[in-house]
Amino acid sequence: MPRPAPGVFLRFPVPLLLLLSVLVMPSQGWGQAPGAPEPAGSGAERLKVDLLGVFAHPDDETGVAATVARLALGSDRRVAHVYCTRGEGGGNMVGTQSGPALGLLREIELRDALRHLGVRQVHFLDRADFAYTESLSVTLERWGHEETLGRLGRVIRALRPEVVVTMNPAPSPGQHGNHQAAGWLATEAFEAAADPARFPDHRRLEGLSPWRPRKLFYSGGTGNPGLSLTVTLNSPLPDGRLPVAVAGEALSNHRSQAFGSIAQSPWFRRMTNQWFTPVLGVLPVRPSDGDLFHGLPVDGACPPRWEGFPEAETAEDPDFHIVPRPAVARFREFVRTHRIAHAVPTFQADLPVVAGRATSLSLVRDARLAREEIRLEAPPGWSARWVNSRQGDRIVVTAPAGARDDASLAAIAAGHRATVRLHPVPSLKVPRVATPPWTSRDDEPTWAALPVTPIGPELSWQGHADDASDCSAGFRVAHDGRHLWVEVRVRDNRVVSNIEPDDIKGHWRSDSIELCLDPAAGAEHTLGCWKAGIFPFDRAGHVRGARDADADPGPLERHSPGTRLLSWRTADGYAIRAAIPLAEAGLQGRRGTLAGFNVLVYDGDQADARPGENINRTRLAWSPRPGVQGRPEDWGRIELQ
Repeated sequence: MPRPAPGVFLRFPVPLLLLLSVLVMPSQGWGQAPGAPEPAGSGAERLKVDLLGVFAHPDDETGVAATVARLALGSDRRVAHVYCTRGEGGGNMVGTQSGPALGLLREIELRDALRHLGVRQVHFLDRADFAYTESLSVTLERWGHEETLGRLGRVIRALRPEVVVTMNPAPSPGQHGNHQAAGWLATEAFEAAADPARFPDHRRLEGLSPWRPRKLFYSGGTGNPGLSLTVTLNSPLPDGRLPVAVAGEALSNHRSQAFGSIAQSPWFRRMTNQWFTPVLGVLPVRPSDGDLFHGLPVDGACPPRWEGFPEAETAEDPDFHIVPRPAVARFREFVRTHRIAHAVPTFQADLPVVAGRATSLSLVRDARLAREEIRLEAPPGWSARWVNSRQGDRIVVTAPAGARDDASLAAIAAGHRATVRLHPVPSLKVPRVATPPWTSRDDEPTWAALPVTPIGPELSWQGHADDASDCSAGFRVAHDGRHLWVEVRVRDNRVVSNIEPDDIKGHWRSDSIELCLDPAAGAEHTLGCWKAGIFPFDRAGHVRGARDADADPGPLERHSPGTRLLSWRTADGYAIRAAIPLAEAGLQGRRGTLAGFNVLVYDGDQADARPGENINRTRLAWSPRPGVQGRPEDWGRIELQ
């Protein structure tokens, strides 16, 4: 359409104007759920909600969706959700959109899902979904901790929710760092939104007054049946459907995240309850009532916090303890600061140790115990010794070579006992060789002389392999001072290649391997690492790879141009060889160089997979643990010879 001259107004029929008004509605929220009465009165009354859900990504409402449907559609509660991101860093199972384009798609899916649930408003904090990471600290650093807290505080002050439901911020293995951040920020906002000294521009420039939610819950239980609140879902809604059925229909809109068939999932259809953990509030909580809103309303904008939650035992003695991994140490401080020990699982200190190598642990003890001897109780077959120096107390522990099972270590002094769970990770010495020939011959002598490290079906960190022929692997590794040479041979009785040549990302969707290198040899997150997913064959038959959630993500040809790949079919699966420039991975080629290292294997087995479809079924690793792809601390270690 040609542009009008200045001062000329285009004229459209009334129906088209109505359509245009819908299309240009702002993304911060939409009107009412179908059939819900239109709120009347002032702007404050229009914004007011009963329940606010605080989540990291679209689809994170899954764990509370049935409860939301019961409240919004069965009890006429006004519900709003706020999402830290639009999910643009996730996978895509229905198209090639990624980055901001994927965020647009996921927002559409989310709005359709929430409309089915009866959620009246949706808001976004517009933070970046930058990568899968297990790290809360890097998430808050990337998002801007104070800025993001202020944005969430604005939503709370504007909507004045009675109840807030959010995600548990505990750094459990497999817990996305963005999920942890959503729960962390919601907990902080309970106090910050009520404090007139925090974010004063909300009042001065935006007309918003401080507000304290009446209750804050984490989704899921604590393991303490006397504290967790149970919401029953077996009563039909006014239209005769059960809340779970409504939730399944709603969540099936998240098709890009493989939720299309969730309504038919047996585990979902069997759901009769959802659990919530009371965290903070302004009045006593009675879990036996099964009602998130019991005792409400409460008068006043910022009533005082109720301090009657039961005292909870903690796994840490502040006067005598072994320092855990940084994520756990930060979480413990967070729990102490907000006085919410009753609401979180008991966290025993958790530390990776390298099997066959000495690992030094830090021991903290109060001055009153400074003269006491330390006695150690080590697991059978492990060695441990206490070292006292000017730098402080250390425990040097060595796991047996080949150790795989977690074990507990205890330090004892004058009746005080400190324990730590030790998680052994494997290690390898990487021989130096002349440059191996770049061929696909199985009997090539240089490669054949290298030892094979097995990855059996028992080394699963997600899913289950039927046997070694279904999914298993072995790998060889060497270096020539300039490159790390890796060969991975995967046993797979059904090799699937459903990735298009222009869709080289999201390696977990199909049969693939992932190679991981950490120059820090134990980093908390992957954003300083080299980490690449490699498809043995795209749909054109070529080996392709892309760096993922690391220091420089993107296709290897642009983001690690010196890396070479080779693949071929074998009698029982496929093989991949990679030559990775050490400099591109941030490593030196000197003897004694240490690095974190892992080999991950992804298996799908769906022969009729559509192009780009996520067929993820089984994930194995040399060093397995839930979420290990995002937590270099739990990768194995290599030492260059």
